[in-house]
Amino acid sequence: MLGLLAGLDRPTRGTVLLDGVDIFKLDEDERAVLRGKLLGFMFQSFQLLPSLTALENVMLPLELSGADNAREVAHTWLVRVGLEKRVGHYPKQLSGGEQQRVAIARAFVTHPKMLFADEPTGNLDAATGTQIIDLMFTLNREQGTTLILVTHDENLSARCSRVIKLAAGKVVS
Repeated sequence: MLGLLAGLDRPTRGTVLLDGVDIFKLDEDERAVLRGKLLGFMFQSFQLLPSLTALENVMLPLELSGADNAREVAHTWLVRVGLEKRVGHYPKQLSGGEQQRVAIARAFVTHPKMLFADEPTGNLDAATGTQIIDLMFTLNREQGTTLILVTHDENLSARCSRVIKLAAGKVVS
């Protein structure tokens, strides 16, 4: 579903409007530009680049968008997510919760209109997962970002203002 909403996968039928734009009337480069301007992503497996430090991973979307102050902004976000002492660490040197905090900072650093989170607590223990979700919802409220979560976690979905349940690709409630 997130792949369709982000324009990464093509629907067999129907349309996908993103910020009022039919994204499949755009070519791949135009969709990539739109994604870069509007969307943030968080993945279950974090998707951090292993050869980059925490700071460099958060800087990446800013650098790709041409931001002049990427290092400063990325550092500010790492401080916000509680990783001020881990900015120079590589993903393999971070715990799962710390890696997800880096992923959260990277997702929010460009102030996206929408943030797609795919099982954001799937690889975390229950206590760490709760901390990550609290942080994600706090940042979501502060930034005014539309947060779209895909989860099997009933406790997580209970915290959402709107829940759409799918089964076999169809809306069931």
